[in-house]
Amino acid sequence: MNHLFIINPQAGKGKGLKYIELIKKLFKGREDQYFIELTQGPGDATQIVKRYVSAGDYRVYSVGGDGTLNEVLNGMVNSYSSLAVIASGSGNDFYRNMDDEAGESMLCRTINGVEKHVDIGKVNGRYFLNVASAGIDAEVAYNADRFKKLPLFNGMAAYAAGVFYTVFKYKSFDSNVTIGNSCQNKETLLFAVANGKYYGGGMKIAPLADISDGQLDIYHVDKMNPFKIILLFPKLIKGIHGTVREVSYSRSTKVNISSEQDFLLNIDGEISRVREASFEIIPKGLKMVFPR
Repeated sequence: MNHLFIINPQAGKGKGLKYIELIKKLFKGREDQYFIELTQGPGDATQIVKRYVSAGDYRVYSVGGDGTLNEVLNGMVNSYSSLAVIASGSGNDFYRNMDDEAGESMLCRTINGVEKHVDIGKVNGRYFLNVASAGIDAEVAYNADRFKKLPLFNGMAAYAAGVFYTVFKYKSFDSNVTIGNSCQNKETLLFAVANGKYYGGGMKIAPLADISDGQLDIYHVDKMNPFKIILLFPKLIKGIHGTVREVSYSRSTKVNISSEQDFLLNIDGEISRVREASFEIIPKGLKMVFPR
């Protein structure tokens, strides 16, 4: 088997770099070939992975955070290679769907892991594994990313800082939401389309989501006043926000949201500005490596 390690040296304030010597140690004496590639900037992971998987089949390891994982995914979709996660970022939300034990043992258990097919999402031509969302949480994610670069701010602390920085100046936007054959006009505070359960450094946005059930879990939050928004986030952390009156939940294989004004779209932590987002699920679209 060929193994390709994509390491983002910036993720998790350099956390992934510590795995380099351990990788070399674990492969010493093994017949398997391994390659280590370090990214230098945005988009690098996608291009590096495409170059490798176009020439052969690999077990590709994303050594970084959720943003690195999304880039690696988009480099290997439609190949015969498999994807492994060495969670080394500040949030590591997708990894929580697979395992809850990090550290050095994670690397060894993943190298010797088991491959299973999982679903992947697609929005506006880009693939995602975990959660894509629009509205205030995309604004929060954008601001939280700025806090992550500061000392003493881990995934959840940076997200909490992003919430308080954003919540009092954000305004909901008018939208049209189409789920299945139903189309509704909404005042959207938050719109999340989930394949996995967690985002924002451990917030349980979609407690019923399953990465292999062939469905997207969809949460829409109507307009709220700022103080109620602040009370909403602790419920999001625990996954009990479904009890809030302004929150609606549904499941589908396709969903669309559009607006006459720009809104931010957050795809596994990657932010873009759009006026429409069309989502779909691709059942069993990827071979994923689960740690033993």
